[in-house]
Amino acid sequence: MLSFEEKLAIAGSFPELQRKDVSLGRVNYHYEDSAYEKKTVVYHLHPNGNGFVYAGHLDDCPFDIDDKGFVNIREFAADDFRALIAESIRSLTDEFAANEPSREERWTNEKKQTLELKFEEEDEMWYIYSGLNLDAVFDTYEEAKEYLVDEGFSRT
Repeated sequence: MLSFEEKLAIAGSFPELQRKDVSLGRVNYHYEDSAYEKKTVVYHLHPNGNGFVYAGHLDDCPFDIDDKGFVNIREFAADDFRALIAESIRSLTDEFAANEPSREERWTNEKKQTLELKFEEEDEMWYIYSGLNLDAVFDTYEEAKEYLVDEGFSRT
């Protein structure tokens, strides 16, 4: 396990990250150029060795991601910690965001009925609206897309 100082040195070696000291001796590192509202890459790095790295936009992350999109890095080796930080930063860039599904899409069916699929950053959920009425809510884009296709809708 890396020491707190070793983890600080690795996170601090990324010039695009800004260190933010928080309560109880913990440290966060933010990526201010994030294409998303989410800016925290390293979260609550603690002197006891615990801490987290944001991986909420990584589909192929080899580590367990919690409900908030973070990976616990307590037992990480240096190479894994460094690689995860780099991937986290990449996942928050404009280039990565351009390859993700649109945050708002219009879907229609053969009857010319229209539904709006919208991603809400604050709760990271996909909402389907029929006009002003909420039709359905999904955890992932894939689930929402599958529902729409099953209901006979296609993206326009």
